[in-house]
This record gives sequence, structure tokens and C-alpha cells, in this order.
Amino acid sequence: MAACLNKTMLIGNITRDVELKYTTSGAAVANFGLAVNRTYTNSDGEKVDDVCFVDVVAWNRLAEVAGEYLSKGSPIFVEGRLQMDSWEDKDGKKRSKLKVVAQNIQFLGGGKADDPEGKDADEDIPF
Repeated sequence: MAACLNKTMLIGNITRDVELKYTTSGAAVANFGLAVNRTYTNSDGEKVDDVCFVDVVAWNRLAEVAGEYLSKGSPIFVEGRLQMDSWEDKDGKKRSKLKVVAQNIQFLGGGKADDPEGKDADEDIPF
């Protein structure tokens, strides 16, 4: 049997503010969207922008840091794994959605000048 690998690496911008919640057992969970763009030239020679929207979930301390420091528009690098969620909707239809479970998040972009609260993007963030 061949070895399997479930790993994804994405660079993009957060599409909505991070939604931070806690489970009943106290574990932090953060959900947010990520827009990943690519530009290519089509057969007519025109540049085309293509955007892929991805749902991301982070857990525990990584979730808390995401909730504290990230907001809509933040550029980030996300490393994680793919996970398929399946459920039945209220009409009994089977639904599913592929998402990324973050294992590492790196903040990209500017420093204090880009952040109105004065947080430096290069400062050490305790994960």
C-alpha cells in the first residue's frame, strides 16, 4: 500500500473577521474564510483573475491567537490538512464541505504602519 499525505499550504487574505468560540470542554475554535488568488493568461491573451474561497478552522492556542491578531483582509500563510465534513440539512439532504484544519499560521505583510492598534507583524506571538 502506498503512503498517504494530507497536507495543504495556502497563502491568501482573510475574507471575514475570525469567529472565535469555545467548546463545552473549554477548547478554543476559530473559523474564518481565506481567499486564494491566481492570475493567468487565457487563450485570447487576456489576464484573468481567479479566486478560490476556502474555509479554515484552527483549534486551541492557535485559534486564540488567530482571534486576537487576525481580521478581515489580513494576509496569512496557512499550513494544515484537508477535512471533509458531512451532515444532513433540515430537509434531510446529505451535504458535505471540504475545509482546511490549520496546524500552523504565519502572519504576512506589513508591520505597525499597517495595523491601527500598533501590533508589529514581526513580533513574537506565543502559540
